[in-house]
Amino acid sequence: MTPQRDARGVLAAWFAYGIWGLFPLYFHALRPAGALEILAHRVVWTFVLCVLVLLLRTELVALLRQLRGRLAVGVCIAAYLIGINWFVYVYAVGTGRTNEAALGYFLNPIVTVAFGVLVLGERLRALQWVAVGIGALAAVYLTLAGGGLPWISLVLAMSFGGYGLTKKKLGATLPALQSLSAETIFLLPPALGLVWWLTAQSDSTFTTDAPWHPVLLVSAGVITAIPLLLFAEAARRIPLVTIGLIQFITPVIQLVVSVTLLGEHVDPVRWIGFGIVWVALVCLTVDSLRTARQRRRPAQDQCESLEPVEPV
Repeated sequence: MTPQRDARGVLAAWFAYGIWGLFPLYFHALRPAGALEILAHRVVWTFVLCVLVLLLRTELVALLRQLRGRLAVGVCIAAYLIGINWFVYVYAVGTGRTNEAALGYFLNPIVTVAFGVLVLGERLRALQWVAVGIGALAAVYLTLAGGGLPWISLVLAMSFGGYGLTKKKLGATLPALQSLSAETIFLLPPALGLVWWLTAQSDSTFTTDAPWHPVLLVSAGVITAIPLLLFAEAARRIPLVTIGLIQFITPVIQLVVSVTLLGEHVDPVRWIGFGIVWVALVCLTVDSLRTARQRRRPAQDQCESLEPVEPV
């Protein structure tokens, strides 16, 4: 891997996770649209954008031919998991609970590791077990001290973790653009139904404050697709460990935005919960760096052993 290739991958990852971190500002600007309406328009316009690009690249027919059997079922499951994730996230922003969404994305790596054990039968290293245990402790603490289950954080972590698990089970069957297109195909019928129902009930805000509000809703397609494509580019160029470390900027930005720009109040109980989760993430980070270093060492030793010996 060349330094230039690595630098481009890191830059793509920073942009992708940075855009995701700023999403609360975009969804906040979509008011008075509610979470269901935003979700519906996000699906519809992402679908339109993806289909147009696939038509230009003459890949649409080939994609439709692949969507059958196990692949179709897997993509459908992934689509509805990410749909749930999108809805709950937009709902959290719209109800002034962006900090709870940030907590969900801090919990996501821990949930992903737990899924690896429970579903894939993977064996955890000592620090990973410690991280999962601390993460579970944080969830129990927030439930007992906060007076209720932190359902927004847990649903976001579980749905995105389940989405990643489903994609892992499917393997690298579809490139990023085709994968996003396939998922929006399965989400399109209920999304169009929602648009029709909201319009019939006179609850649609699409024509409100024209032209800016409609333009913002339509731009959901581009805003959804760009970070996903940047992420796919990053995943192609840099190690998964590097991506795993960069991903934490998304909930950090979300938390900063919620407190400084959206005026949300985070009570001391939730700050303590954040602190417990951050301890778990430090354990995961240390474990990831140590494992990556151990894996690089044999490769370097092998390369050195293959170097030609100069004659004396």
